[in-house]
Amino acid sequence: MAKATGQPNARKKRKKWLKAAKGFYGGRHRLYRTAREVSERALQFSYIGRKRKKRDFRRLWIARINAAVRENGLKYSQFIHALKLANIHIDRKNLAELAVRSPRSFQAIVERAKTHITQ
Repeated sequence: MAKATGQPNARKKRKKWLKAAKGFYGGRHRLYRTAREVSERALQFSYIGRKRKKRDFRRLWIARINAAVRENGLKYSQFIHALKLANIHIDRKNLAELAVRSPRSFQAIVERAKTHITQ
């Protein structure tokens, strides 16, 4: 009886990691063990990067909103509080877009929010 080998599965596994390491320099895309190690590391970094991207964009939006709000005589925290009091539900991404692309409509929102601030 012929000896059964796990060759097709092993080749498939190695091929998967070598394909994932395509474009890497030197042995990193040629050698199976190295390719697997650097590919796993790259996957970890990409996972972390997806989380960090959300954080970075939120910081950018807040900075843009703050800059636009200060031109209208408010602070960022006062503005967000006033929006909640005025029942205006716009997320920070859209507020930042309004602040950059159409300052007039953003200024109208700021004025509407100012009316609900209690001193």
